[in-house]
Amino acid sequence: MFDIDVSNMHWITEGDDPNDLCAHGDMVAIIGDERFEFSGTISATAIYLLKTLTENRTFEDENQMMPCCGHFYIANETLDNVTILGCNKGVDWETTHVDNGVKIKTESEKEVFVIYEEYKKAVFDFCDKVEGFYKSCLKKNIPDDEFERNGYIAFWNEWNRRRFGK
Repeated sequence: MFDIDVSNMHWITEGDDPNDLCAHGDMVAIIGDERFEFSGTISATAIYLLKTLTENRTFEDENQMMPCCGHFYIANETLDNVTILGCNKGVDWETTHVDNGVKIKTESEKEVFVIYEEYKKAVFDFCDKVEGFYKSCLKKNIPDDEFERNGYIAFWNEWNRRRFGK
């Protein structure tokens, strides 16, 4: 069993801040018989979940699946992939594609197998909630700084490609 949900979505500053690009919230992930609750960066969690639909992920990868923060959005050269780096706090798990499913391994070494379509549905449901939050808020101000601007553009380019095939 795998499920992940989010509530209390907000920006790190008070109110609806068009300059804050990184959404936060309270996340709950259920992996097998384990339950993980964490308040952190839901936009980073969403993009990393989308990556796991086609890529294996290990504990050695650059960020946790449910990270505390995402200080830097680092774009690749073609602006179609992003790496989000933050602090070392968060909840993490590994994903490995096996046959028609995904094997998830938690930090406590427990493993659970989830049929791919069920896993994808849980990922899409979470991501759609996060995207709905972005759409319900003020339009974001695109940063003037090239590094920040490219990171944010790459974030949405990768999101749309992985979520919608665009």
